[in-house]
Amino acid sequence: MSVVVRAEGVTKRWGTTVALDEATFEIGPGITGMLGPNGAGKTTMLGLVLGLYRPDGGAITVLDRDPWTAGPEVRARIGWAPEHEALPPDVPAFDAVRHLAEVHGLPNTEAAGRASDALWVVGLGEERFRAVGTMSTGQRQRVKLAQAIAHDPALVLLDEPTNGLDPVQREEMLGLIRHVGHDFGLNVVLSSHLLEEVERTCDSVVILDEGRTVAEGGIAELRAAGSTRAELIVEVDGGDDAVAAVVAQLDGLTVDVDGRRLVVELTSDDTYDLVRDAIAESGVALRRLQRRTRSLEDVYLAARA
Repeated sequence: MSVVVRAEGVTKRWGTTVALDEATFEIGPGITGMLGPNGAGKTTMLGLVLGLYRPDGGAITVLDRDPWTAGPEVRARIGWAPEHEALPPDVPAFDAVRHLAEVHGLPNTEAAGRASDALWVVGLGEERFRAVGTMSTGQRQRVKLAQAIAHDPALVLLDEPTNGLDPVQREEMLGLIRHVGHDFGLNVVLSSHLLEEVERTCDSVVILDEGRTVAEGGIAELRAAGSTRAELIVEVDGGDDAVAAVVAQLDGLTVDVDGRRLVVELTSDDTYDLVRDAIAESGVALRRLQRRTRSLEDVYLAARA
């Protein structure tokens, strides 16, 4: 399937508040980040994808279906991990995951097997019979992920899955999401307001701001698209004398100096060799030699400008 979710001019209002304002984008296979500040319309868009709300304008298709008119059929093929805590505290993790698998139409025996497998995948195999209420925040987030993948959905929606996690738990959760998306081949939409989280985990991104789509596409393509010229970043050890020694060897190239960092315009494929040889001749220690690319933060700020 080349397009998993397609939104065309989608508008959604809550009273006088416009949550989505003619948002248009396509989400393809793989792991896609839905990025934007709080209030950008991310959670509302996920509700529309699930068929929980009807758009006030425009059209949305999910897995080639209208989620409003074919809600049960669409939701049967979606795994959903909401942002807020929604797990019954006195129920074992295994029972919570098994029940959701049965709700998605799996027979009892198969649902039990899938629940056990999913909990092992997220690292809770040995804890699967513990009551959810006795688990840490990180473990409860993993239970929600297990619920979302147990029935082998065509699309997994994760709303702020690292909320409340410490740095180690966050890294582990992002690793699980990459594992689910890349190794299991599931299509994942990760809703987040954290740029670094999306950049490290996702293949593509949809950026929302005040209900509008301000950028979309593959992260690598978006990072490359805004560069006005191809550049090399050169960082050297030493002070002004070391920098001056390197600059003196780069005669004929366009060089900007920022402290110990030099930005060299890439005018040809030979520029790499010229810079390398110039540093070797200067006798200065090299710290970094890398082609300059925009970060996702640069893309985000430019899109919102």
